[in-house]
Amino acid sequence: MNTVSEKILAQHLVSGEMCAGKPIKIKIDQTLTQDATGTMAYLQLESIGIDRVKTELSVSYIDHNTLQSGFENADDHAYLQSVADRYGIVFSKAGNGICHQVHLERFAVPGKTLLGSDSHTPTAGGMGMLAMGAGGLDVAAAMAGRPFQIMMPKIVKMELKGKLQKGVAAKDIILKVLSMLSVKGGVGKIIEYTGEGVSTLSIPQRATITNMGAELGATSSIFPSDEKTYEFLKKQHREKDYVEIKADENATYDEEYVIDLNELEPLIALPHMPDNVVTVKSMAGTPIQQVNIGSCTNSSYLDIVTVSNILKGHVVHPNVSASLSCGSKQVLCMLSQNNQLTPILESGVRLLECTCGPCIGMGQSPATNAFSLRTFNRNFYGRSGTLSAKVGLVSCETAAYSAIQGVISDPRECNYECAEDLETYTIHDENIIYPSCSKDVEIVRGPNIKPLPINTPLDDQLSKKVIIKVGDHITTDDIMPAGAKILPYRSNIEKISEFCFMNQKESFHDDCLNNKGGFIVAGQNYGQGSSREHAALAPMYLGIKAVLAKSFARIHQANLINFGILPCIFENEKDYDTIDETDELYFTDLHKLKPNSVIEVQNTTKNKTYRLLLPYNEEQINILEQGGLLNTLK
Repeated sequence: MNTVSEKILAQHLVSGEMCAGKPIKIKIDQTLTQDATGTMAYLQLESIGIDRVKTELSVSYIDHNTLQSGFENADDHAYLQSVADRYGIVFSKAGNGICHQVHLERFAVPGKTLLGSDSHTPTAGGMGMLAMGAGGLDVAAAMAGRPFQIMMPKIVKMELKGKLQKGVAAKDIILKVLSMLSVKGGVGKIIEYTGEGVSTLSIPQRATITNMGAELGATSSIFPSDEKTYEFLKKQHREKDYVEIKADENATYDEEYVIDLNELEPLIALPHMPDNVVTVKSMAGTPIQQVNIGSCTNSSYLDIVTVSNILKGHVVHPNVSASLSCGSKQVLCMLSQNNQLTPILESGVRLLECTCGPCIGMGQSPATNAFSLRTFNRNFYGRSGTLSAKVGLVSCETAAYSAIQGVISDPRECNYECAEDLETYTIHDENIIYPSCSKDVEIVRGPNIKPLPINTPLDDQLSKKVIIKVGDHITTDDIMPAGAKILPYRSNIEKISEFCFMNQKESFHDDCLNNKGGFIVAGQNYGQGSSREHAALAPMYLGIKAVLAKSFARIHQANLINFGILPCIFENEKDYDTIDETDELYFTDLHKLKPNSVIEVQNTTKNKTYRLLLPYNEEQINILEQGGLLNTLK
């Protein structure tokens, strides 16, 4: 008997055995990119040398770097639009909305596979689509027709019982899951939601939950495709895309959990991790200075109507700066048409573009030492753009009510009307441009778009210093920060590498250059968070040849391999404690690597020997030996 995930995987299986932990390759139906990762992905696609993409659908979204404070972002948008036109990619212009919200509305199809160069691509799992995040190079390879390789995930059953009470939201469900499993508890797993409670949740509510499955480190998260799916697709005038997909009655799972929605209460993730979850009630009365509502997690029509109903007749507290960004142009237009924006504007909330914005530190950075409540998906240290700020993750209900009160407040104490959905949605596809696929299209390249850095083949021996030693749960924001000052250089690896590890070790860039590269030593779950491959590309450019860690996040481990950097796992985690920065490590016999083998590495400074697990299959060894996937594809 099969789960929803297994049914979709079986239909798309190209090779391999669907046994947990075994490598499999699957056909990818759709891809998406966004402008923070897309420029590099399309530079890579160009270098592969195909005439047009081979997927059923590929979409390029402009939603991250819409702030045009210099020529760089506008130039990159022109490049992305011209590449899309040339290679057969649908183009979503700036202002059309956040990739995950728009894709859910206009393109996601139950039973299909989606690969996106953004870690929150599993948002489409709320539609019953098997959606996964990956590095841009993996997405480029998928657009070129290459199957996507993953280790067959374990399938986890998350049974939902009962129904949410007023004031408790889908956000609280996923925060509950995070408190149960932790930020590394989903690694190597697909979280599949089942039970009677599923039928009580709308597609946008389900998408909120699958969106933040990325914070579990999960390969994906997914809901069945059922009557609620059909209702949503019909409202989007896409009912022809509906396919029912449900788990078999006696489907078996690798792990099983139960959440009683009747007993759930409003929750908050405290700084600086999404799994640092406590009840809102326990934090009630804590002063706040900022509230940000929106992001790809909580910016649907129903989310914002709920906010409007709570704010109606009230004013944001004098000590609070509040902003709101809708997830899509469709949502913004429908709110305007139904007079739902007026209470929001009258309350003093600032209306932002339909973009990622503050979620990636692109504006709205909090004041020094401020406490910011956000309906976003990540509260990593420094991600807001203010290192001293504290960020809490909450539902729209908690955020809106707290904005009025000026302190963290339990929304169950608020008297407001429950949001009502529309019978049908107004379609606004004017900012979606379909390609000509003409070879005569001129690719526009601004001066900030630099050639791809290419790695050299793997040396048989490596002797270099440890440039940096970091702790557990180092995020891609720690490795390669985002924000308005840095992201404009996403297509200029030489420049963006200057910011690598800037908040952990200011001298990292110069130390790499002065030592002609080196190694990184890390703790558990290294590289969690965003799929941004720049967190591997920049270290590769700086000469980093290996990362020694206790464990890795899935996407980042794949990105390291894709760019020819050896991800190595300590066989004995206590060895981590005996390595210091500037220690010289010596690797040998790297041309004799075997799948899932163990090698010995010498610490010549300390006269110690470490045993390192190399979690690679035959194909990945070939990629590493060639110096990366791009060299291999060429």
